[in-house]
Amino acid sequence: MSQLDRFRRLLGMRQPDDRRRRRRLHAQRGLRVLIVDDSRTIVAALSHMLNQNGYETRSAEDAETALGMAAEDPPDLIFLDIVLPGMSGFTALRKLRRNPTTESVPVIMISGNPKAVEEFYLKKIGADGFMKKPFGRYEVFSRIESLVSDGGLPARSSRDADQPEDAREGEAEAPDTSRGDAP
Repeated sequence: MSQLDRFRRLLGMRQPDDRRRRRRLHAQRGLRVLIVDDSRTIVAALSHMLNQNGYETRSAEDAETALGMAAEDPPDLIFLDIVLPGMSGFTALRKLRRNPTTESVPVIMISGNPKAVEEFYLKKIGADGFMKKPFGRYEVFSRIESLVSDGGLPARSSRDADQPEDAREGEAEAPDTSRGDAP
């Protein structure tokens, strides 16, 4: 054990890579996620993160469009900004909870407002999670992991969780060289 490790242990500090060693819960591949935000940057960043992990994303720039999309083809999860043009995210959340088609869809609310008061109100009207902007991958996936562990989202199979998406795609496309079929 190095001096630095001893020092960290004495102070009760975790190793910087502890969270990477911990076994994570992932939602199943192909999970359909609706991202509702008027910021194209937020939509692009969230879509990229989610797509990299095998989730399918759709987006809407306002609450009215999102409500129509959710009612027509209910997603498995919704990321919903609070401040939107037209109808607010609060009103949209209430409407989602009153619609029998979308009432059980988990909703993670997003806000750039530094006041934590919103989180209290969101829990009261039915939000399943809350994230403050700016956020990173860890925050996004810890919210999803929380929903999986609470039973709000289906878990990914252990085989899928252990293998990167590229490897699985390569498996299906790679020729069987054991019989001499290789090109």
